Amino acid sequence: MDKMKWSSIFAELVLLLVKSVYYIGESIYYMLVPLPEKSLADDIVLITGTGHGIGKCLAMQFADESAKVVCVDINAQSNAETAKEINAKWKGKAFAYTCDVSTLEKVRELGERVKSEVGTVTILVNNAGIMPCKPLEAHDEATIRKIFDINVFAHFWMLDTFLPGMKALNKGHLVFLSSMAGIIGLKNLVPYCASKFAVRGLAEAILDECRGDGFTNLNFTSIFPYMVDTGLCKKPIIRFPSLLPLVTPESTAREIISAVRKNLFEHSIPSPLLVINNIFRCYPYKMAMDFKDFMGGGVDAHDD
Repeated sequence: MDKMKWSSIFAELVLLLVKSVYYIGESIYYMLVPLPEKSLADDIVLITGTGHGIGKCLAMQFADESAKVVCVDINAQSNAETAKEINAKWKGKAFAYTCDVSTLEKVRELGERVKSEVGTVTILVNNAGIMPCKPLEAHDEATIRKIFDINVFAHFWMLDTFLPGMKALNKGHLVFLSSMAGIIGLKNLVPYCASKFAVRGLAEAILDECRGDGFTNLNFTSIFPYMVDTGLCKKPIIRFPSLLPLVTPESTAREIISAVRKNLFEHSIPSPLLVINNIFRCYPYKMAMDFKDFMGGGVDAHDD
């Protein structure tokens, strides 16, 4: 390399060092001072899986933040009830759509209807998911494919349909519901863990791609909940229930919305779990596994 190229590389390294110091200082500052929270009043929020559980709580609480809420679920009746509850409190805030989000054609049809009837979605919350709990050998091909169709491929179809509208506005927020099972592998959840690990990778990659294309006003948030009391986790194994109890759908939704308003890139529920995992990932793998065994979290196998 000539001197000009070496000078350029050196300048980039110095800038990187300065930025690193700044980012560390910024992180320490926001450990002491709460992050500012943005308003959601002008947003159109589309949430999948709003017929029950976290999705329903998210829809109710986003409406409380004055956002318009597009409720999407495969169960038409429970989804309509969610929208009805919201509109009884906030007239005209909720819109219910029935859709199988695992099918690209149906998601595209949904996108056309939502855009013409409600407007351009500015916050997309990919929440719908399933969680069969059994050993890998007990899963058949159809069940594994269904897990990935709903937990992973639906994310791609929703991005394919709604991300272009956000890019056109250069404004938007994409929320990916992963799981602590997308951070730590667990027995009886092998396909589920694989699907949630995939969601984390998808979120990181699409962020990098959008940054590279200059869409700096798009925000991305990955959520990693611990076991949530929605009915999916029928036989939880919790060694220290007073330390790590099942979290409620209502509190989970509150934390997700707070993470969105703060533009957090990733957030675990409870929040210390991601930090603890990151610390133990720096230790020898056997030690991390022994710590996981000591904590004793997981699920027991059960028939669906």
